[in-house]
Amino acid sequence: MRQSHQLPLLGLLLFSLIPRQLCEICEVSKNNYADLNPLINTMINSKYTKGIQAANVLLSLRLGGILNQCQEQQLIQQVKLTVYYKDSTLTSGQLALAILALGACKMPDETSIRYPKLVKKLRNKFKAEIKNMGKHNGNPLTNYYQLSLDVLALCLFRGKFSITKVAKIFEPENKNFYFKGQFSVDTGAMAVLALTCVKSITNGKKKTDMENLNNINNHIKSLIEKILSQKKENGLLGNIYSTGEAMQALFVSSDYYNESKWDCQQTLDTVIMEIHKGAFRMPTAAAQILPALMGKTYLNVNKDSPCVYGPGDFNISTVEPITVTPPLSPSQIQVNYSVVIIKETHSTTVSVANGSVFLDVMEAAQEKNATLFSFTVEERSWGPYITSVQGLTANNNNRTFWELLNNGQPLDQGVGSYIVHEGDNLEVRWSTY
Repeated sequence: MRQSHQLPLLGLLLFSLIPRQLCEICEVSKNNYADLNPLINTMINSKYTKGIQAANVLLSLRLGGILNQCQEQQLIQQVKLTVYYKDSTLTSGQLALAILALGACKMPDETSIRYPKLVKKLRNKFKAEIKNMGKHNGNPLTNYYQLSLDVLALCLFRGKFSITKVAKIFEPENKNFYFKGQFSVDTGAMAVLALTCVKSITNGKKKTDMENLNNINNHIKSLIEKILSQKKENGLLGNIYSTGEAMQALFVSSDYYNESKWDCQQTLDTVIMEIHKGAFRMPTAAAQILPALMGKTYLNVNKDSPCVYGPGDFNISTVEPITVTPPLSPSQIQVNYSVVIIKETHSTTVSVANGSVFLDVMEAAQEKNATLFSFTVEERSWGPYITSVQGLTANNNNRTFWELLNNGQPLDQGVGSYIVHEGDNLEVRWSTY
C-alpha cells in the first residue's frame, strides 16, 4: 500500500529551510527598489492580468508585500471568480497556483476561502495527471512544471499525497524534465521547491521514510547540478525567463552545491539590466522574477501569516496606459512566414505595422489564405498560445506542439510578445518534445 501523508503546520519549519544569508546577498536593496518599478507596473496595469492569469501576479506581489489592500482585493476577486466558477476548465497547475496565491498570507479581514475544498479538487486533478502517465507512456495531462506546482501546493496546504510516488516520479532523468533534449531549468527549479517542502514533512522514522528521504535528497542534488550546468556566462540560469525560479531553487538548496558554482550578484545585475531593456513585458514573466529579486521563494507562502502591505518604497502607477493614436499611414514592414508540417512547407510574405508581434503576422497570413494558414489560439498565463494550425492540434499525450522560430532559431518568447522585424523569416513548426 502506498504511503499517504497529511501535512502538519509548516510555518516556522519552512521559514527555517531558507538560508537567509544567501537571500540577502541576492536581494535588491531598498535603495534600488526603483529598478523593480517596471516589473510591478507591468503586473498591475497589463491587459493580461485577468482571470487565472491574475494568480501569478497576486502571488508575486503578496510575497513582496507590495500591494495596497484595494489592489489586493481586485486581484483576489478575479482569482476567486475563476476558481469557483470555472474550476472544471482549469489545469491542475493553474488551480495549484491559485491556491498558492490566495493562501500566500492572511488578510486582516479574511473572507472565507474554502481551502480544504480547493485542495481536495487539486488532489483529484493531480491523481488524474498520474493516471494519465500510466496510460500514455509516462506523459501527464499537462507537464512536470505543473505537477511540481501541484505537489508544492498540496504540501503547503495539508493535502494528502503519496510521498513514495512523488519520490518516484520526480527522478531527475525522467523525460518530462527535458524539452527537445534540453533540460528545462524552470521545471527543474519548481521540482526542487516542491521536493524541499516534501522533504520537510518526511519524518524518517520508518524504513520507507528513510528510502524516500534518501531519494529526495539525491533528486534535489541532481536537479541543482543540472540547473547550474545551464548557467550562462552573464549569470542567467537557462534563459532570462527561467532565472527567477532557478534563483528560488538555489536559495533553498545551498547545502547541495558549492558557493563558487554560482555568483548570485552577477545573476542579479544581469536581471536588473534586462528589466531596463524591457525583457519582462508580460505580467507572468514579471511575476516569476520578482520574488527572487526580493529574497523570497514560494516556500514563504503561509496562509496563517499576516499580509504585509506596500510601504511606499515603490512608484506604482495605477493609471491605465494612454492609448496613442497611430499615424494615418503607419510604417509597414515585410515579414516572411512559413508553416512546416513534417516535410511539407507553406510560405508567404505579409506586410504588418512596425512593432507588430508574431501573432499579428499569423493573423495577416490567415487573412491571405485561411486554408493554408488557419490556426487557433487560447489565452494562457504567458499570453496567447497556439493550439492548432491547419486543424492539427498539439497533444501532450503525444508530446507534440507548435514551435515558434525565427531564421531557424527557436524563440524563448511567446506568440503574443515576440516583436517582429523587417525581413524576419518566421516559422511555426509541428514538433515533438
